[in-house]
Order: sequence, then C-alpha cells, then structure tokens
Amino acid sequence: MSELPRDPRHDPVLREEVVAALAITPGERHVDATFGAGGYTRALLAAGAEVVGCDRDPDAIAEGAALVAEAGGHLTLVHGRFGEIDRLLAERGIGEVDGIVFDIGVSSMQLDRADRGFSFQNDGPLDMRMAQDGESAADWINRADEAEIADVLYHYGDERQSRRVARAIVADRPFARTGELAATIRKALRHPPGAPKDPATRSFQAIRIHINAELDELRAGLDAAERLLRPGGRLAVVSFHSTEDRIVKNFLRERSGGDVRASRHRPALAPPARAATFETPARKVRPGKAEEARNPRARSATLRSAVRTGAPAWSDGLTAREAMSC
Repeated sequence: MSELPRDPRHDPVLREEVVAALAITPGERHVDATFGAGGYTRALLAAGAEVVGCDRDPDAIAEGAALVAEAGGHLTLVHGRFGEIDRLLAERGIGEVDGIVFDIGVSSMQLDRADRGFSFQNDGPLDMRMAQDGESAADWINRADEAEIADVLYHYGDERQSRRVARAIVADRPFARTGELAATIRKALRHPPGAPKDPATRSFQAIRIHINAELDELRAGLDAAERLLRPGGRLAVVSFHSTEDRIVKNFLRERSGGDVRASRHRPALAPPARAATFETPARKVRPGKAEEARNPRARSATLRSAVRTGAPAWSDGLTAREAMSC
C-alpha cells in the first residue's frame, strides 16, 4: 500500500535500516512487537506487509485505532507483552510470521507525557508503568531498602555512585513526584543547576527498567520470536542501552552457533549442542550523524538483525513466562 503519513510524535530510529533488515515482500505478515505510536508499523505497511502490532500499554492500543482504520484491513493490534507474542498470535490463529521488529525501551509517546512519570523534564506522578498496572516507581522507591536501590541503579543505570544516590533516596523519601526524586539525585551527585548531562537520567532509566522487568521481557521476547518466525523469517531489534544490546548480541551469537562470553548479567554458556536457529547475524548498525542531529534519541541506538533457519527452536515447549526464568 502507499506510504501513510508519518506521525509527528514519533520518528522511529533507524527506520530505513529496519525495513531493509526485514526485507519485506508485499503480502508477507510482519510483527511490530513494540507498537508505541506506530512508527515502524507505518513503514512496514508502506512496504506492503500485513502487520500485527503489539503493545502492553493500553494507551498505545487505544490511540492506534486511527491507524487501523487508515490501514484498511492490513493492520491488527494486540494488547499484551511482547514476551508473549507467540501465544498472543496463536490465540488469533497465527502460527508463524515472516518478520518481527522490537524497539526496546520506553516510547517517545510515554516520555513526552508528564502524567506517565517516565521523565523528569516535566514534573509528574512517579509512575513509570508501561502496562499501567502493578507496582509503580513510587511504590517501589518508597519501600525498597538501600542495598536493593543501589543494586538497581548500578546494574541497570551504570550509576557508579549508586550507593550514595540510594542513601540519599532513603533519607529523603517518601516521593510522589518525578521532580522530587530528580532533585534528590542531583543533590546527591552535587550537580549544579543548568549543567549539561543531567545525572538523574541514569537513575530514572534504571528504575524504569526494573519496574517493567524490561530485561526479562527482552529475553522472553527473543525466545518467542525464535518460536514464531518461519524458516527464512527476519528478526530486527533496536536497543538503546548497553545491557539490552548485550542480551541481543549474545542471543544471536548463541543461536547462530557462536561462542557466548560471560558477563555480570549472564554466566558463561557451554558450546551449543543443537542446530543453529539463526544464520550468522548481520553486523550491528548505528545511526548516521544526520539522524543523530535530527533525532537526539538515536544517539544510543543499535540495530541487530538475523535470519531464521529451519532448525527447531531451542525454546520449543516453553511458555513465555517460563522462558523468562531460564
């Protein structure tokens, strides 16, 4: 179908590169596993794909109704976690697909809304829940002990002074607003007002990743994609954090028969005894200077992609939740 107008709220990172990695033939079925504001979905539809969009955020699904209407029967939206995308599609009679794209992390739509509590740029309630249910960031930050907070800030935010920040958070709580928490973090790190590179960014990222179990969800999503892609199907994953990228890199290296190195997040694995489920992954792709200038969010983005072989999925027989615990 002809290209639909781009949504000005969300210019997807590495848009053309993702479409190229998916190598869409008109009529194929592709999955935008992190629908958000529909940026990648619009590109997939323009390339001729039949698209299934998935998102755990009910706002994204509700606001995507207009795009469903525009797409004239070529787009289906599914509310749910992308770590369960194979089950969600199976419930709709879809057993395999030709391509899947993941855009890991928070969407621009979520960041831009103060009432969702993902950002401190505009003060709002300290929430951060993508699915809008379960424990909020305020709930967790007000009950967790100092050691747990420090560990989250260190492992998910690369905050080298995590213990100092955690100590300040415990001393100043309770918190209800994003601005309150950001002010405490800045004070703990002796950050003068107006200075560049606000240090609260690292801690907010870490808390968001923890609240939404994003790394576990990513692992489950990769396993689900392995089960859902047909032989020759293409996988494209865009990540924005070094730990996320490492998970994707290790998954593709392992599943393509390569060696996986140990890290603090994952122990060393024995050489694979099963047939490779992905062909040798493509080299990682980073945004060019023009895209970085146009879209600052692109600066930390990395795209990795690979093609599914005909070998049985290593995760066959596991549910998405079971895969997350492996």
